[in-house]
Amino acid sequence: MRITETRQLFRQSFDYPMDATAVADEFGDVEIEAPTGDTTTVETVLARSNVTDYQSADDVFTAMMSNVDESFIGRKYYDDRGDNQPHPKRSW
Repeated sequence: MRITETRQLFRQSFDYPMDATAVADEFGDVEIEAPTGDTTTVETVLARSNVTDYQSADDVFTAMMSNVDESFIGRKYYDDRGDNQPHPKRSW
């Protein structure tokens, strides 16, 4: 499952509020696929969060998006608005 599809899953499956244990029991085995092809489970991602209670499906989704590992991130440190590219005269 793509990570963007989890929001709909969280909305359809439960009545909120619910605690983190209930979320892990219900969705913990669901695998999500990173753009790199790596997979992880919802439980693994949410275990990184300090949240103990979720008031809505959006809260669960936000916790997911906030705690995925770097395999879910595109180009690291990319900024299309600033000059973050190495410059030939810069030493960094």
